[in-house]
Amino acid sequence: QETSSPSLGKDRADTVIIGGGCVGVSLAYHLAKAGLKDVVLLEKSELTAGSTWHAAGLTTYFHPGINLKKIHAYSIKLYEKLEEETGQPVGFHQPGSIRIASTATRVDEFKYQMTRAGWHPTEQYLITPEKVQELFPLLNMDKVLAGLYNPGDGHIDPYSLTMALAAGARKYGAQLNYPVQVTNLNSRSDGTWEVETSLGTIRAKRIVNTAGFWARDIGKMIDLQHPLIPVHHQYVVTSTIPEVKALKTELPVIRDLEGSYYLRQERDGLLFGPYESEEKMKLQDSWVTNGVPPGFGKELFESDLDRIMEHIEAAMEMVPVLRKADIVNTIAGPITYSPDILPMVGPHQGVRNYWVAIGFGYGIIHAGGVGKYLSDWILEGEPPFDLIELDPNRYGKWTTTEYTAAKARESYGFNNIVGYPKEERFAGRPTERTSGLYDLLKTRCSMGFHAGWEQPHWFYKPGDETGYKPSFRRTNWFDPVGREYKQVMEKVGVIDLSPFGKFRVKGTDSVKLLDHLFANVVPKVGSTNISHMLTPRGKVYAELTVSQLYPGEFMLVTGSGSELHDLRWIEDKITTGGYKVEIENMTDEMGVLGVAGPYARQVLQKLTNEDLSDGSFKFLQCKHLKLSNIPLTAIRISYTGELGWELYHRKEDSLALYSAIMEAGQKEGIDDFGTYALNTLRLEKGFRAWGAEMNCDTNPLEAGLEYFVKLNKPVDFIGKQALKKIKEKGLKRRLVYLTLDTDNVDPEGNESVWHNGKVVGNTTSGSFSYGAQQSLAFAYVPMELSKVGQKLEVELLGKNYAATIIQEPLVLTEPTRVRLQRKGESPKI
Repeated sequence: QETSSPSLGKDRADTVIIGGGCVGVSLAYHLAKAGLKDVVLLEKSELTAGSTWHAAGLTTYFHPGINLKKIHAYSIKLYEKLEEETGQPVGFHQPGSIRIASTATRVDEFKYQMTRAGWHPTEQYLITPEKVQELFPLLNMDKVLAGLYNPGDGHIDPYSLTMALAAGARKYGAQLNYPVQVTNLNSRSDGTWEVETSLGTIRAKRIVNTAGFWARDIGKMIDLQHPLIPVHHQYVVTSTIPEVKALKTELPVIRDLEGSYYLRQERDGLLFGPYESEEKMKLQDSWVTNGVPPGFGKELFESDLDRIMEHIEAAMEMVPVLRKADIVNTIAGPITYSPDILPMVGPHQGVRNYWVAIGFGYGIIHAGGVGKYLSDWILEGEPPFDLIELDPNRYGKWTTTEYTAAKARESYGFNNIVGYPKEERFAGRPTERTSGLYDLLKTRCSMGFHAGWEQPHWFYKPGDETGYKPSFRRTNWFDPVGREYKQVMEKVGVIDLSPFGKFRVKGTDSVKLLDHLFANVVPKVGSTNISHMLTPRGKVYAELTVSQLYPGEFMLVTGSGSELHDLRWIEDKITTGGYKVEIENMTDEMGVLGVAGPYARQVLQKLTNEDLSDGSFKFLQCKHLKLSNIPLTAIRISYTGELGWELYHRKEDSLALYSAIMEAGQKEGIDDFGTYALNTLRLEKGFRAWGAEMNCDTNPLEAGLEYFVKLNKPVDFIGKQALKKIKEKGLKRRLVYLTLDTDNVDPEGNESVWHNGKVVGNTTSGSFSYGAQQSLAFAYVPMELSKVGQKLEVELLGKNYAATIIQEPLVLTEPTRVRLQRKGESPKI
C-alpha cells in the first residue's frame, strides 16, 4: 500500500478529476494513456473509498441496452490485460455467468435478448436446463427452464482493479493526489475553472465530477442538483462449504431473476447479494437532504438480514448447500442510484466545461469502458458512439428529490424484473411536467413517460381492455392503435405533442450560426425545414425542425428525449464560436397540438379567418394566426405524413384550444390518437426517427437523409468535410425498408437480420402496418444486400421470419399524393 503525501504539486491542469473510485481513476488512466498532459485527480480520503472498495465486483458482458454492451465488453477486455500492463494483480476470475429462467415469460425475455445479441461480438448463448446443471452442479433443477449464458463473465477484486488503474495512470503521467478535499468550484468567464482545495487552488480547463455518493455535494457547489441517492445494498459471504470446496473448477456466477439475487463462489464458500422490493429496500435519504457525513469513507451501514430473508430462502431452495452454510460476513454499503439505475456520463448542459461520470449502480463493470468513452469524447469533441441513455441531460428541473427517491426505490426493486418492449414504470409520476390536457385525458388513455412528461400512447374506448399490459407479443393496445391509425388516414385526429423540446433563437448572428450548425439550408421567413446537426466526424448528432418566424428569429423543435442534449450542443457552439445570439428554452411554457388527416383543413378553417387552402398555406410554411381567438404559430407539417398542422401556443391555452378543435370537428368525426399510432403512420411513410434510424452511430448518407444534407451549400457546416470523404469512399451499409411475414409478434428495433445463416445487420425500428396488414421495419444491411427485392430474415423471439426489401415508402405522403394528382398520375396510398 503506497501512501501519498498530500500536496497539489501544480496550480494548473488541463483536466481535474474529482473522486478516486474506480471510475475516476479509470478516466485518469485513459486520458493520460491517450497522451493528455496535466491530468490531475483529487481524492478526499483514499483511492477506492466510498462505493468501490466494498463492491461485489461482478463483471458481465450482458446488458439489455445495445451500446452499453460495448462499455461492458471494453471493460472486460481491459481488465484481462491490466495486470500484464501495470504489473499489479487484479484478482480477475472469469468462470462465466448464467441468468436463470424459471417462468415461460422469462424464456421469452431471453429470446428477446438473444436477438439483440446476434449483431454484437460478445458471446452469449441460450442454454438448456441440462447444460445449466452441467455448469452449476449444485443447483436444484426443479424450476429451471433455461439459462442465458455468457462464458466471459465473472468478478474482479475492486480494490486491486483500482490500484492497477492508478498505477497505469501514474505510469502515463497523470497525477493522483490524496487526501485532498475539494472545498469550492468557481467558473471563470473564459470557461475555465478554479478548483479550491484544502491545499490551495488549481486552475483547470475542465473538471470531471466522478465523486460517487459525494457527487451531489460537488454539484451543489455550482447550484446543480444531481438526481442521485444512496441505496443500502447488502451481500452475504458464507464460510467454507464442503461441496463447493470439492469442485474442480470455479462455479459460474448465477443470477436467479425470480429470486432477485446474484450468487457466486468466494474462495470455498458462496457470496450472495439480493435486491429487495421497493417496499423493503432502504435509502439513505438523510445524505440527500444534509449531505454525506464528513469523514465517511470506508465505513459501512448496519446490516439487516430480516430485510433480505425471503431472498435467502429463495437462494436456499435454488442452491440447497446454502442451508448448511454459516454466514461469516454481511456487507451493507452505499451504492449511488440515479432514478433509472443508469449512470450520468458526459458534459452537463448549462455549465461550461463541467463533465460528470456519476450515479453508477454497477461501477465496476462500467469503470473501464466509461473511462475510455469519456476520454475519447473529451479529446475528440464528440462521443465515440451513441449513449444517449447515459446523457446527464436526460434529467432536468422536473427531477425533484421526491422523484429521485421514488424512482431509486422502484429501480432497485425492479433490478431483475422482466424487461419488456415499450416498458413503462410508474413510480414518481406525474412530475410537474404535465401538458395542459393531462387532467382531461389521463383517465381516457394509457400514458407514456417522456423526459418527465406524460403523453398519451393510445386511447380507450368502451369494450377495450384498458391499462398497461406489457408483453413480448401483440397485446391490449394492438387493436385500439389500428383504430387510431384509421382515424387519421380516413378522418381527422388530434395528438398532444407538448413534450417536444422547443427553443427560440434570435440575434445578429442567428442565420450565420444556424447555417454553420445545420447541414440543410436556413429556411426563409415564414418557412420550416427538417435539419440535422452533424458531428465533426459526420455522424447525426440531432434532427430538428427549424422555422424562421420573423427575420433573424427562429423556432427550433426537437424530440422530448433530446431537449437538453441538443440545447447543450448549440450553446457550446455559440460560446466557442463567439456568435451574437440568444437562445431560450421554451419547452415548458409552450404547448403543441398536432391535427392530422384528410379533414384537418376543413376542421381548422372553421376556427380562423386565415386562408388555410393549399395555395395560401403550403406544406412546410409557418404562420402566426388565431384559432378560436387563441394566438398561435401554425406549421403545416405532420409526422403522420398526412395533411396536418402543428399548433404551437401558450401552455395555459392548451385546454381551450383542444376543446375548440374537438367541438369544431364533430361533424367530421374527429377523435384523439396517441404516439403508438403516430409511430406506425411515420413508418409507413418511410420517415426516419432520431435515436433509431440515425444517431451518433450513423452518418446521414447511409441513413438515406441526402435530401436534407446540402453538401453544395457555400457554408462549411460542421461535419461537411467528413461527409465529403465518406461519400468519396463509398458507403459500407445502407438503411433499407422491409416487410415481414410474422404471426403474433412485431419488430421493435435492434433485432438481428439474417442472410444465408449469418447475421448481416440489425433493424432500427418496426411496427405492424395496419395499411398493408403486415409488419414493417427499417434495417441496416451491407450494400451488396440492400437492393429492392432482396430476401432476408429477421429474428423475433428466437424464430427467423422471412423479410423482403421493398421500395419505400409503403404509403406516399399527402403532399406527394397531391402533387402526383395534379400531374394526372394516380398515387399509391
